[in-house]
Amino acid sequence: MSHVLAAVAWPYANGPRHIGHVSGFGVPSDVFSRYMRMAGHDVLMVSGTDEHGTPIQVQADAEGLKPRELADRYNRVIVEDLHGLGLTYDLFTRTTTRNHYAVVQELFSVLHRNGYIIARTTLGAISPSTGRTLPDRYIEGTCPICGYGSARGDQCDNCGNQLDPEQLINPKSKINGEVPEFVETEHFFLDLPAFAESIGRWLDQRENWRPNVLKFSRNLLDDLQPRAITRDLEWGVPIPLEGWAERNDKRIYVWFDAVIGYLSASIEWARRTGDPEAWRQWWSADGLGKDSQSYYFMGKDNIVFHSVIWPALLLGYSGEGAKGGEAGDFGKLNLPTEVVSSEYLTMEGKKFSSSRRVVIFVRDFLERYDADALRYFIAAAGPESTDTDFTWAEFVRRNNDELVAGWGNLVNRSISMAAKNFGVIPSPGPLTPEDEALLAASRAGFTTVGELIGKHRQKAAIGEAMRVVAEANKYLSDQAPWKLKSESDKPRQATILYVVLQVVSDANTLLTPFLPHAAQKVFELLGGAGVHAPMPRIEEVDDLDGGPGYPVLTGDYTVGARWESVPIVAGTPLAAPKPVFRKLEPSVIEEELARLEG
Repeated sequence: MSHVLAAVAWPYANGPRHIGHVSGFGVPSDVFSRYMRMAGHDVLMVSGTDEHGTPIQVQADAEGLKPRELADRYNRVIVEDLHGLGLTYDLFTRTTTRNHYAVVQELFSVLHRNGYIIARTTLGAISPSTGRTLPDRYIEGTCPICGYGSARGDQCDNCGNQLDPEQLINPKSKINGEVPEFVETEHFFLDLPAFAESIGRWLDQRENWRPNVLKFSRNLLDDLQPRAITRDLEWGVPIPLEGWAERNDKRIYVWFDAVIGYLSASIEWARRTGDPEAWRQWWSADGLGKDSQSYYFMGKDNIVFHSVIWPALLLGYSGEGAKGGEAGDFGKLNLPTEVVSSEYLTMEGKKFSSSRRVVIFVRDFLERYDADALRYFIAAAGPESTDTDFTWAEFVRRNNDELVAGWGNLVNRSISMAAKNFGVIPSPGPLTPEDEALLAASRAGFTTVGELIGKHRQKAAIGEAMRVVAEANKYLSDQAPWKLKSESDKPRQATILYVVLQVVSDANTLLTPFLPHAAQKVFELLGGAGVHAPMPRIEEVDDLDGGPGYPVLTGDYTVGARWESVPIVAGTPLAAPKPVFRKLEPSVIEEELARLEG
């Protein structure tokens, strides 16, 4: 058994999340975490809502709210949506907790003491109409490096280079189209060039990363520049330095505090368990956690923060950049084992856009369709290694042809026949070579599917699990137990049904990380009692350090199925099953397309 950290990208709390978001960070991280727990590893899966920065301030102003009120609203919406998808966070929290503030300020202070945070006078973008700072991401213009016309003020999505807003050609505010004013202001910068050599050595040691992630990360090292980590704004973590902490016009910038959330959430989780030091088993590079593994899940627009900036913060805090230094109170901290980045999910050939109504929010989806239908689509056809298009026609096809007609049909007809003819799981007689071959293929799936999930090849993994389902359906059709009606045929009919029910049980376990809601139902249809696929729960908690309360996602995931073939027990009572999946009418396609166009 090993300790495995699943560090999941933090959704921004300025609105509900759409299915494109959860295809990158949500479902892949949960499939991986569920599998690793079933395989016997000690998993800590953490994240929360990212709630600071000017975009929250801008939207709160537009809605006549305080930033905290806006964050409260969408924190709860996002928590409920992720709960509906069955994502098994050990702790899903938020960045407005006092615990998070304290952890962020500890890292800032130690990085500053070690010489990796430096003060500079720079140009800041101001909105002429409001006098407020414009966030980098809210400024758009032409990239001075590659000429891309829609580069943001913090980076160009076309060439991947870091940018400052004043470098853009013809910069404009994305809020109201006005040309920003650039004024001198003093800020703190992270000395990223001081980590180029250390990060380069670390990247050279990375194995089995997705090639696009590793190549992109290495390319970023060629031109690292100091990066501003404070901003002229009111909403964020205060700067923990004398003469700065009391100021209301300067705050730590959101990108710096958000990535630290992985650590602060782990510390909060440990404090809530009653063992405040338990987080070290996943984080301490020179102690309890030195052999642990950590996997960071996000979309490709977040690679730079996780493969360059977050490692820089960890190295600097540990005193391992070019300037040396001493580790802070947390000790030396582990760098990521792997950055698992997905590509983009588009919708009906277009980029997701809430303003242009090219979107379906998670909440709306779950009101009309089953969570496992979406989880299946993301696993089987999601943007694992290439950009992928979600179409309603393909969603309906996969739901009906693969989930309903494939897996659902196997479950339904095998249990129905056994319940009708025997009332229980029948006792098998001698096995034929065909019986043995199917059982062997089913058992082999645990190695094949497990290894693929462990390597973050979930598309191939669910394909292998569904291949076992297809072989079982073929076996059932070939053996045709419904034709064995005489009393002398009864023992052979019993054997066929026993074999196929064993494979149904195995296939259900293989599909549990992907389809946990259905897996629990199938487990119960086979006579199982108790928890097969544990689910998260929403818990209302108090801030540990006296701030306002908030909802978290958490759960007990020590229960449930193990990653192994468990022999079914002859004589277990069976009842006629209800369908596990819902067939969707073709009219769904037109209805959903009409919603998009409306």
